Amino acid sequence: MTTGAAALRVSPLAVARGYARVPYTFRAYSTDGKGQEKPSLTEKMKSATERLENEAAAGQPRRTAASSKQMMGPFNVPAAVLFIATGVGLYFYFQREKRRMDERRMQQMQEQSVGRPMIGGPFSLVSSTGHPMTDEDLLGSFSLIYFGFTNCPDICPEELDKMSQVVDAVDHELGPLINPVFITCDPARDRVPLVAEYIADFHPRMVGLTGSYDDVKKACKAYRVYFSTPPGADPTQDYLVDHSIFFYLMDPEGKFVDAFGKSTTKEEVLAKVRDYIKRWKAEGLPMREADAKQRAASDGRPITSNAELFSAPEANPSKPPAVVESGAAPAQPVPQRLI
Repeated sequence: MTTGAAALRVSPLAVARGYARVPYTFRAYSTDGKGQEKPSLTEKMKSATERLENEAAAGQPRRTAASSKQMMGPFNVPAAVLFIATGVGLYFYFQREKRRMDERRMQQMQEQSVGRPMIGGPFSLVSSTGHPMTDEDLLGSFSLIYFGFTNCPDICPEELDKMSQVVDAVDHELGPLINPVFITCDPARDRVPLVAEYIADFHPRMVGLTGSYDDVKKACKAYRVYFSTPPGADPTQDYLVDHSIFFYLMDPEGKFVDAFGKSTTKEEVLAKVRDYIKRWKAEGLPMREADAKQRAASDGRPITSNAELFSAPEANPSKPPAVVESGAAPAQPVPQRLI
């Protein structure tokens, strides 16, 4: 039997084997300084998880750091300063862009005016409803203006029909933005009732204009329109009028844009007119619905007092009707050439 220190000598291998046989028990708590047990970190996490699950089951909102910040409100002093600074910056930016677009528009207008004929100007005529109309009635909308005469056998109807189809297409795509206008170049025969009957076969918004010889002459000169009648023509007889075959596109400010001749197809006219209107709208320039005919008839302006414009032309009763072929002067001479 060993005693003393010899008895305490234990082989390290035996100690390791002894520990291996002892079952290990994990205790999820520790002791405080007084030897009492207190919850460990694991128990605290488990307790918090159970509490959140119970709150969710009871329908209570989950309290998070994000929700706490939202309760405090997102609008603080730095956010207010940033908001005001952004607003001021946007204001000056759009003001600068507006000035730039205005300068660009003025430059384009100056470039377009170089080399272009000065077509268009003031006129004062009478509409197919008998109301006075001037060039100012066409302002605010685009206009397609054609000069012709009601007794024209083929060219005038074809051109007016082409013009009406272009207006219909623009109406369908962009809205009623064009005033179609017919101005007679045969005032001796084309009185108000005849003009009204003639344009009824075309577009319902078409404006038909006639007037005295001097008034029509002034309009023709403004638009650089040439036409002439046969020598000695009698307004009570049939004759043809030689005239320019164009219709003009005028912008909402009354300025000349383009002219389209007989050889220009409907598709070509439509493509150009559509492009001009879209460019005008893209620049943000003012434009209103085309309703010149309706406004002239409904804004309270009186019917013209020139009774001659409502009566059919008559030959001088004291003389037999003039025969154009004879070269005799007609009873009511028709101006041979207006310009």
